[in-house]
Amino acid sequence: MNKGGGMKKMKYVLVTGGVVSGLGKGVTASSIGVLLKACGLRVTSIKIDPYLNTDAGTMSPFEHGEVYVLDDGGEVDLDLGNYERFLDIKLTRDNNITTGKIYQAVIDKERRGDYLGKTVQVVPHITDAIQEWIERVALIPVDGLPGPADVCVIELGGTIGDIESMPFTEALGQFSYRVGAGNFCLIHVSLVPVISAVGEQKTKPTQHSVRGLRSLGLTPNILACRSTSALEENVKQKLSQFCHVPAENIITLYDVPNIWHLPSLLRDQKAHEGILGALNLPGFVNVAREPNLKEWTSRAEFCDMLLEPVRIAVVGKYTGLSDSYLSLLKALLHASVSLRKKLVVDWVPASDIEDETARENPDAYKAAWKLLKGADGVLVPGGFGDRGVEGKILAAKYARENRIPFLGICLGMQIAVIEFARSILGLQDANSTEFDPDTKSPCVVFMPEGSKTHLGGTMRLGSRRTYFQVMDSKSAKLYGNRVFVDERHRHRYEVNPDMVSSLEDAGLLFTGKDETRKRMEIVELPNHPYYIGTQFHPEFKSRPGKPSALFLGLIAAACGQLDPLLHAHKFPNGMAKKISLYQNGNATKFAKIPADGIYSNCNGVHA
Repeated sequence: MNKGGGMKKMKYVLVTGGVVSGLGKGVTASSIGVLLKACGLRVTSIKIDPYLNTDAGTMSPFEHGEVYVLDDGGEVDLDLGNYERFLDIKLTRDNNITTGKIYQAVIDKERRGDYLGKTVQVVPHITDAIQEWIERVALIPVDGLPGPADVCVIELGGTIGDIESMPFTEALGQFSYRVGAGNFCLIHVSLVPVISAVGEQKTKPTQHSVRGLRSLGLTPNILACRSTSALEENVKQKLSQFCHVPAENIITLYDVPNIWHLPSLLRDQKAHEGILGALNLPGFVNVAREPNLKEWTSRAEFCDMLLEPVRIAVVGKYTGLSDSYLSLLKALLHASVSLRKKLVVDWVPASDIEDETARENPDAYKAAWKLLKGADGVLVPGGFGDRGVEGKILAAKYARENRIPFLGICLGMQIAVIEFARSILGLQDANSTEFDPDTKSPCVVFMPEGSKTHLGGTMRLGSRRTYFQVMDSKSAKLYGNRVFVDERHRHRYEVNPDMVSSLEDAGLLFTGKDETRKRMEIVELPNHPYYIGTQFHPEFKSRPGKPSALFLGLIAAACGQLDPLLHAHKFPNGMAKKISLYQNGNATKFAKIPADGIYSNCNGVHA
């Protein structure tokens, strides 16, 4: 409630982008949320994606980066992962708005006759549906507390002027007028390039971008300018004059060592004062004038100082675009920072370590195996399709036979089971029916409740419960000896229940199962330093300062520090005295910025 005693109105912060895509709107929106949260406000987030897909579930990672999975099973844009990690919240599938969802909702209403014979048009029906969706979702609590948040941060995907985003820009223009001054703040992220020949910061692209924004009925309150260095004062004045934005509300998002510096960068340029002023929030009780970012600042600075490396080889099929594994990279980073190690990721294309590559491209084959053999730990992530599967099996075999710490996620767990069946049980044709439908030794089979005709939204999705079967196992100890954990899933194949007994008799231990005890969730090799596979995706619930238990175990094993982690958290000198794990059962895309201090090899791309 405000000082006048009336019920508070929802405040909205809209983040748009101009000039080019990939400026980091998602990280900027997340950092703005952190800034407002540090002022004592409760924050929720919405991402608008103008594509026609209903959700991100059927999109290739090469198209749009990873598919991020929410607790409710929503398959959404990776930026919602940034929001959850930065703000430590749990979003819903409705927090990701797409053109497909909006049009589907409007057409469903038309088929029911809800429009009473009227001609259904983009304006007002589509634009009204967008506004109603935003207002409805903004009221959903996402931080575990009762009641709605104070501020909703909305990110409009794409670039201002894109044809597909026109209905959204029109709707948001109407929305800003409807909610009224003092309840809406627009932050426009734009590019101020530096022409290398003259070294001058150029404002013209941003001028044109803001002109286009204003022509669509949206006026920016704050300009967030991406550049390699801080904006010069004369450049700010020029932007202020031509874009009609006060100079004090023009901030620079210049290159920083890692993205955890972004909230502090915004605070140091008084971005919070511009936002609070535009939203008329200084009059609200419990709103701090100065945000408390002590934890974020110390974490960012600590990450910069890390020197001792830990090398993790990620053996996957989408290694050409690291955004395909964004949450996985963040989970590795959260764990490595907690253990005071500098993360180095070696990208190993799975197909490059296969025998066929040795014949066709021996240089790539040697380079891939050199990276794999030089790693302190091996991670095999999820994926779909048969490309690179044999390479992943070879990576799992290498880690098992050479006692290298190994973590397999989703398909990675299934790969570990297939490799074990081939090498230990002697079933040379062991495979998944996904890759060989006619195999006589089906270690991995299609789940009976799945659909083979409709791919979208038909997998086993969202938060599911895993019960530990063996409490004296590494996974159970890492999760704090809990009876069960809740983790997020995304799969349509599972370990064949009919083969579990023969696998366990041979030494492979299924330490975690679902509530029916028929679906395998966690597999371990008890006589290996660290060899764990999970059917779920633990990376989706990892947070800065609260690393995923199994990623923490992988990094600790790779550093030779697993034993103290497993035994009552007795850490050797130099390690963190206390590590908060993200335990259940009772947080990027800035050009030229090393993402969160992650250094990667092989393909030279960063998360």
